[in-house]
Amino acid sequence: MPDAPRTALVLGATGLVGGHLLDLLLVDPAWTRVLTLGRRPAARDSPKLQQHVVGFDRVDEHAEAFAVDAVFCCLGTTIKAAGSQEEFRRVDHDYPVAAARLASGRGAPHFLIVTALGADAGSGVFYNRVKGEVERDVSALPFAGVTIARPSLILGERTGRRTAEGVAQTLAPILNPLLVGPLRRYRAIRAESIARALVTLARKGPAGVRVVENDELAALGA
Repeated sequence: MPDAPRTALVLGATGLVGGHLLDLLLVDPAWTRVLTLGRRPAARDSPKLQQHVVGFDRVDEHAEAFAVDAVFCCLGTTIKAAGSQEEFRRVDHDYPVAAARLASGRGAPHFLIVTALGADAGSGVFYNRVKGEVERDVSALPFAGVTIARPSLILGERTGRRTAEGVAQTLAPILNPLLVGPLRRYRAIRAESIARALVTLARKGPAGVRVVENDELAALGA
């Protein structure tokens, strides 16, 4: 698909993947206007950047921001940070689905969302089940394309990192080469690699529902 001027909206632009994604879009001449929507603005300055500050429970107040060529949803939390399973579901399922409905209603052709390796709406594991449910519900909307990115452990500098996560990130460079064959899909992946893969997939344009697993994300984002 030939490159043409296009617009993008990033949800979760102050997060790990969303921040890298925003940086890539702002320097990519293929994207003429980049919008963000979230509880606080991203610390970026660009003539093509337009930021909307709002809580996701009032996202419909900025419905016009969803009239873009591609919506990138990088929203996500942890059960510990959320404080309860109910709040985790709100952030990882309800907010993305509400955003997807607005995007669909405003004619956005392509919705790209970051979920997780192992996402499965039928899973007995709460985390995996919620991720699978958001995939299912977003894919049911009438987009020309839904791209689902399923990374493994995401590497990068976070604020408020938990001890267990810090240990996992430290060990990842040692363990990754040992994960071969069927275990290769569990290799940790850097946040910037996911962001590069998403931009590549967005530039290809919408093409139905596409699930991109960890290995393919790593290859696309290399």
